[in-house]
Amino acid sequence: MSRNIYIDNMNLDEAQELWNRKLSESGCLNPIGTETIAVDQAQGRITAEPVFARLSSPFYNAAAMDGIGVRFQDTIGASETTPVRLTLHQQFEWVNTGNVLPENFDAVIMVEDVQPIDDNTVEIIAPVTPWKHVRTIGEDIVTTELILPDGHLIRPIDLGAMLATGLTEIAVLKTPRALVIPTGSELVQPGDPLKSGNIIEFNSRVLAGYLTEWGVAAERSPIVIDKPEELKKAISAAVAGYDIIIVNAGASAGSKDHTAGVIGELGEIVLHGVNIKPGKPVILGIINNKPVIGLPGYTISAIITLNLFVRSLVHSLRGEESKPPQLTEATLARPLSSKLGVEEFIRIKLGKVGDVMMATPAGRGAGAVMSLVQADGFLTVPANSEGLGAGEKVLIELLRDEHEIENTLVFIGSHDNILDVLANLLHRLRPICRLSSAHVGSMGGIMAIKRGEAHLAGTHLLDEETGEYNISFIKKYLADVPLQLINLTYREQGLLVPKGNPKGITGFKDLTRKDVSFINRQRGAGTRLLTDMHLKRLSIEPEQINGYDREEYTHMNVASAIVSNNADTGLAIRAAAVALGLDFIPVAQERYDLILPKAYRDDPKVVALLKTISENEEFRTIVEKLGGYDLRDCGKIMYDQ
Repeated sequence: MSRNIYIDNMNLDEAQELWNRKLSESGCLNPIGTETIAVDQAQGRITAEPVFARLSSPFYNAAAMDGIGVRFQDTIGASETTPVRLTLHQQFEWVNTGNVLPENFDAVIMVEDVQPIDDNTVEIIAPVTPWKHVRTIGEDIVTTELILPDGHLIRPIDLGAMLATGLTEIAVLKTPRALVIPTGSELVQPGDPLKSGNIIEFNSRVLAGYLTEWGVAAERSPIVIDKPEELKKAISAAVAGYDIIIVNAGASAGSKDHTAGVIGELGEIVLHGVNIKPGKPVILGIINNKPVIGLPGYTISAIITLNLFVRSLVHSLRGEESKPPQLTEATLARPLSSKLGVEEFIRIKLGKVGDVMMATPAGRGAGAVMSLVQADGFLTVPANSEGLGAGEKVLIELLRDEHEIENTLVFIGSHDNILDVLANLLHRLRPICRLSSAHVGSMGGIMAIKRGEAHLAGTHLLDEETGEYNISFIKKYLADVPLQLINLTYREQGLLVPKGNPKGITGFKDLTRKDVSFINRQRGAGTRLLTDMHLKRLSIEPEQINGYDREEYTHMNVASAIVSNNADTGLAIRAAAVALGLDFIPVAQERYDLILPKAYRDDPKVVALLKTISENEEFRTIVEKLGGYDLRDCGKIMYDQ
């Protein structure tokens, strides 16, 4: 089988300049025509021409208050000592707000300033000026006045202004139409039966969702299998009926990646391959003066390249100005390496700890969907940089509202399934409290507290000499930090094995067997230290264990490796075994605590979390159902310094 090669490896700025120039030369950046629609349906559309008032608003003199309509001359001289009496129909008429002011009357006196004498007579004690409390003809809008310029994004209030002047139809720019074509013989639709090698197709939903959010009428095609003739047929039909065509997957250099060849056969490839990470194998093409973009198959790569090469195109086709990204300055929590010569987009979690906005990398895999779900923004590392140092000030392009980020509680340290329970319960609060957790192990959490990067850290480090959890490590590494150690739970740790324990594993001694593969936790994790302690007691060397160097960062990842037959066993909490239907061989009950610097004890977000673990009965009920937890000391201060 033949493989494709990248035609280009162009820098991002040059690639965007080339793409925009080619689009302009092909007429692809021009709005795609106009149409007349009902004003009632015009919200979010762009005006195609200036909009002028058909009628004045109001188009009659209207009472602005409840009261009486009068001629101002008849009120001259009225005072408390010389009240003036007015006669119904001759000198006044009763009016309500919005009523037509009777002919020959030119002012309104508020009802609270009117004293009825009888059914036909009222008394006033103050004069009024001409047109007092009257909305005169054209006070708001005058006939032929400009209401909206062309190229204007129509808002709800704009609808009111147009309708108030008698307009019922308006000329707007046509909405661009886009088709997202998912490709790949391995793809199946959500809900279809799955077999090994299948991938659930969701990228087209994600990409069409972003296009819809940007104001495009986006649709999805059926899945196209990996055959050039099928892809050619799909793209040709799309070019005939849509303004933007997005082909997802098939953009790389594999033997089944046909997108570049088909686009080149049907039209022009402007560029294939950009010097960015992730997103390198993007294809930019034009067929019959229609932009056709081949996006990488990995979700994160596809989203990044959609933003870089399609979003501004959408704005042009809609006839609106591209908005600058929303940026915020933050302090990088830890060193970040990057490949020299490649512009890299790093997903970032943000949280304000004290007065400092901290930025923590959220993951780098091009297919790691959850890393973007959890991310608050992107950090761009320039191509001429090999990375950034801890403590550096960086600019983050935001993916969330700043207010939401301000309400983020930053948790760094050991993983536990209870954190998901807390995240959900805290998110229900108003104002919302977001729990952002980074699972770097107990020692990683302690170091994060030392550097001032987190409000809280989770830890379960056992001191073999004293038998005490966490306190000796705090005294050693955090001696100068005023803090409280608060218990979250006691939990069972044990060896996870497939249902039925097919290999008859009974304990750590079985890890030395040739037919047993192990999955470990990362260095610095409390679970890793517990593993090493038991191996040491049994005089087992790491080299004797198949898989000792294979590491995962959470209990659920360990459980997932076992349930998917990528490992036979690993040490994790009982709740992970219960969640994925695995058997559990108990090893120890351990204490899992929260390290809370006193500087953040009164932070409303911290207060909300502590109140939840101490007082919320739903929290306790949910945790107990997870299995393997004991909340007898939950919320109790175990150590104070």
